This record gives sequence, structure tokens and C-alpha cells, in this order.
Amino acid sequence: MSMMDKLKQMMKGHESQAEKGVDKAGDAIDDRTQRKYSGQVDTGQDKLRDQLGRDQSPGQDRPPQP
Repeated sequence: MSMMDKLKQMMKGHESQAEKGVDKAGDAIDDRTQRKYSGQVDTGQDKLRDQLGRDQSPGQDRPPQP
């Protein structure tokens, strides 16, 4: 079981709190970098939300990552 699968299991039923955490972490990074990398931070937040929101059964093959 991958780390992402474990995180998804832990967050079941707490999706809104997880999303708030992603937002808060992104805001903290933006503050520390004086918004210099805000575009990259936003992209990372979006990708993380996609990963956490995607339902995928353990053992199901994933497409290769580019």
C-alpha cells in the first residue's frame, strides 16, 4: 500500500479539513517565499487536491507518470 493510499484512508470523512490543510500549507509557503512562487504553489495545491480526491482501490494499476 502506497503512502498516498494510506493518507486517503486516514482522511475518509474529513475531506473538507484536508482541503483546508492544503490551502493553509500553500498560504504558509507563499508567505515565506513572499509569493515569488505562487504559480507553482497553486499548481501543487491543485495536484494534491486531485490526488486526495481521486478514489482508487488499493491494488488497482495506475497509469505511468510522465
